[in-house]
Amino acid sequence: MSHTEEDAFPLVAVAIDKDKGSQNALKWALDNIVTRGQTITLIHVNSKHTGSGAQEDHASAGSHSKDLFVPFRCFCTRKNVHCKDVILEDTDIAKAIIEFVSNAAIEKLVVGAPSKSGFVRFRTTDVATNISKGAPDFCTVYIISKGKVSSMRNAVRSAPAVSPYRAQIQNHASIKTEHVDPPRSYGIKGGAALEARNVQSEREPIRSPFTRGARASNAKSYAESIADSDISFVSGGRTSIDRIFNQRLSVSDGLDSSFEMQSPRRSVGGGYSFGTAFSSISQDSTSSSHAMEDVEAEMKRLRLELKQTMEMYSTACKEALTAKQKAMELHRWKMEEERRLEEARLAEGAALALAEKEKARCKAAIEAAEASKRIAELEAQKRINAEMKAFKEGEEKKRALDALAHTDVRYRKYTIEEIEVATEYFSEKRKIGEGGYGPVYRCYLDHTPAAIKVLRPDAAQGRSQFQQEVEILSCIRHPNMVLLLGACPEYGCLVYEYMANGSLEDRLFRRGNTPPIPWQHRFRIAAEISTGLLFLHQTKPEPLVHRDLKPANILLDQNYVSKIGDVGLARLVPPSVAENVTQYRMTSTAGTFCYIDPEYQQTGMLGVKSDIYSLGIMLLQLITARPPMGLTHHVERAIEKGMFAEMLDPLVTDWPVEEALSLAKIALKCAELRRKDRPDLATVVLPELERLRSLAEENMQDCVFLGKSHTSPMHSQVSLPDILSGPLPGPSGYESSIIRSSASSMYGR
Repeated sequence: MSHTEEDAFPLVAVAIDKDKGSQNALKWALDNIVTRGQTITLIHVNSKHTGSGAQEDHASAGSHSKDLFVPFRCFCTRKNVHCKDVILEDTDIAKAIIEFVSNAAIEKLVVGAPSKSGFVRFRTTDVATNISKGAPDFCTVYIISKGKVSSMRNAVRSAPAVSPYRAQIQNHASIKTEHVDPPRSYGIKGGAALEARNVQSEREPIRSPFTRGARASNAKSYAESIADSDISFVSGGRTSIDRIFNQRLSVSDGLDSSFEMQSPRRSVGGGYSFGTAFSSISQDSTSSSHAMEDVEAEMKRLRLELKQTMEMYSTACKEALTAKQKAMELHRWKMEEERRLEEARLAEGAALALAEKEKARCKAAIEAAEASKRIAELEAQKRINAEMKAFKEGEEKKRALDALAHTDVRYRKYTIEEIEVATEYFSEKRKIGEGGYGPVYRCYLDHTPAAIKVLRPDAAQGRSQFQQEVEILSCIRHPNMVLLLGACPEYGCLVYEYMANGSLEDRLFRRGNTPPIPWQHRFRIAAEISTGLLFLHQTKPEPLVHRDLKPANILLDQNYVSKIGDVGLARLVPPSVAENVTQYRMTSTAGTFCYIDPEYQQTGMLGVKSDIYSLGIMLLQLITARPPMGLTHHVERAIEKGMFAEMLDPLVTDWPVEEALSLAKIALKCAELRRKDRPDLATVVLPELERLRSLAEENMQDCVFLGKSHTSPMHSQVSLPDILSGPLPGPSGYESSIIRSSASSMYGR
């Protein structure tokens, strides 16, 4: 690198010692402010006190100092950076470094502050702080702690272009450290002096302003005499140091006679070794002495001016610091106000958002209240409409019933005299049963076998049931419904067709020692009952709910054809409430225990599926011939355990178990506790029962019913001439057993 390129770089110096902080400072300087090929100055201050034994230890101190620079040179070599070593001696480390920086015009100074505990750390921090405070204002001072900048003081002006040692530092010639005895002519009294030998670069001779006039020859001889001499400075004699320093200024090339001193302190403190060493100085030159006195006077004047300038600078710095503090306070106040304004803005935004949210909530609540109000109005309107519709339907029903009550074409009216003649005045021998409704008599009316049910005067609710049964049976006709032949309303007498085989309950439990019903007849009876029940549910204009469906109210004719009877408890329900979901609420329940719909019994809600529950229990009894109490539970357990065959009526030995199991499963579905779980009669139950009836009819030829035909022998033995010519023959044999066993249940109670 040429000398011109070297001048382009700022002078960088690093104060070093044997502590870790100096190594961190040098590493930081090499990484941040020094470029490849640049020269860096390494400064070390030997702070040993001067004394009588200082000269004797000078050689060992120099050797120790050389060893101190070895690791720092290695760092510089790795970074391809040149280094120059400077060793200073003084008891005040900070003062020595400050004076060297001032005279060498160092632009950047790096000082390490090692992080050590105790007194050493305190001293190191104090030295670094003193250097930062006392360094000239053209020097930027970096204090490095733990590899980072802990403090920094920036320069306020540029470094002087000419300084006593700048040229020597910028010269690439190495600076050697060696020990020489201090010249006695300067009156050095003690202390180890630090010397440095600098080989002068091969340039033209240094010109001095003191070579003009009478002092030119003396100044020239003085410059030549010190060209190859060693010079040593100690802090003992102030006047000698200033004189020698002023002489050095007089022989430097390009120095101005009015040299600017950057520090209010003395220019050199402690001992320095410079590029040109002086071995001896001649003191017999008078002209040289006068020149030194002039330079000293000039230096005093310059010091005075510098002191005044520094005072002005200090005042300006204080004012600037005060202004800076005020500016910082204003900035902090501004930031605080901005923060408060931002908080107020955020609070205002939050309040607005909360207000909007509350407004939206209130609006939603108002809308919900309005919607609820509209829904309530609609529900009230629907309720009013339903009540009006129910009232109209009730009025229409009442008018229809009144019309039926006052017409004579609904059924045949018998006089009490006709009934008395037919029953032989209610003879005991004509009596075939007794129920809660009243006695039942067997007779012939209009040459037809008939059964007459007579209402007792003290029967509870007998008149209403009588009227209900007359109104229903007189309007309907179905093969599986008991046929009403006529009535005598004045005396509460109902005339039915005669059912030779009594009730299904008596035949299942074989009352009167009657034979068991074959499985073919049982499958057929199940389908017939379902068909009759569906007829009631599909009655127009209003469905009929039987409410008391059970085996005792199923009557069998001479061919074991089943017919539903005792519809005195049946209820007409409006078509709008006859479906599965909506029911018709009754004020009081009616029916027989174990057959009543559980939901109807608990809630009073009546529907067509209330009869489905009773049908399920009756179908289970039809195949098991067991009492209804707990029957569904026993059948379910038997199916789960695979013992269903044991539940079938043991008196029938040829059961088709698979078909009987299918019938039992459909019956269990009908007997579900919840109404919505029960199947539909028309689409689910009846198709399966029709399939089983078809199977039974296919196997009807194998059915042997005690070796007799399916026609009752009683009817085969009674001929029409016998009926017309004489009194009704009395029952005998098989017929008598059937009639007597059915006395308590035939034709209702």
